[in-house]
Amino acid sequence: MTRWGLIGASTIAREWMIGAIRATGGDVVAVMSSNAERGRKYADDHGIAKAVTSLDDLVNDPAIDAVYISTTNELHRDQALAAAKAGKHILCEKPLAMSLDDARAMVQAAKDAGVVLATNHHLRNAATHRAMREAIEAGRIGTPLAARVFHAVYLPPHLQGWRLEKPEAGGGVILDITVHDADTLRFILDSDPVEAVAFSQAGGMGKAGLEDAVMGVLRFQNGVIAQFHDGFTTKFAETGLEVHGTEGSLIGRNVMTQRATGSVTLRDANGEHDLPLDQTNLYETALSAFHAAIAGKGKPSATGEDGIWSLATGLAVVEAARSGGAVKIAPGI
Repeated sequence: MTRWGLIGASTIAREWMIGAIRATGGDVVAVMSSNAERGRKYADDHGIAKAVTSLDDLVNDPAIDAVYISTTNELHRDQALAAAKAGKHILCEKPLAMSLDDARAMVQAAKDAGVVLATNHHLRNAATHRAMREAIEAGRIGTPLAARVFHAVYLPPHLQGWRLEKPEAGGGVILDITVHDADTLRFILDSDPVEAVAFSQAGGMGKAGLEDAVMGVLRFQNGVIAQFHDGFTTKFAETGLEVHGTEGSLIGRNVMTQRATGSVTLRDANGEHDLPLDQTNLYETALSAFHAAIAGKGKPSATGEDGIWSLATGLAVVEAARSGGAVKIAPGI
């Protein structure tokens, strides 16, 4: 059994990750929160034996094998470096860090320590996106030409904190949502993004100059151009992802979500039909792969290098929106 420590008493851990860890043969034995009272209540609410306020106490606990980092983005680097130094495997929320240098340092530290580092990009674990990737690999839409991502949602009130108020913590929709688009498109298309153009928007939710919506286009190495719309401000939109090729189109509806839901329709010269899907919990799929990876069987569904790519894309989109020009995407790996 893999014994986990949570770095951050977070909403995503409460809603998704604690259950996924336990459902895939692991257990959560400790949680770290900078607020002792909050940490103790969190531990009691979720059947976690130990609550600590010190990062050193958590990562140096011999009863812990792996850590899940879900703190604000500016804290990820130092927490991951401390965990790697202590010999703990690491599953880190996206974006990995605030800069590419920091993200690369995290990946290198894990390699040097001989521990697994993974990025919690959940969407590539969805049955919908895996079916789209397989259909493209099988040539069912011919040569892919273009893609469209609709990932504009409404950020619920209980999450409307640092994401809308703290640029120093990596707030804003681009580093929160666009990085997911980048990773999902890389996975489905099996190609890397090379260039970005974008316009950001301040629609009234973001404070301190933070963008709360963005539209843009990514160009991929294989020639695909991908349009994306991400937002915190759209209360009534549906999510989706489409890929259009020379011989057909894949239409994914309600697929940019944490839930195991949505559909994929293949439309070609023979008409249209829905692809069969084996829907499973996205985070349990991720944790199964992670547990296997630390046992020496395969690799995580999204590696540290995948996290570097999505961060590089997000930072390029930020720069493109600021500059008004096209920005090259260079992860440096």
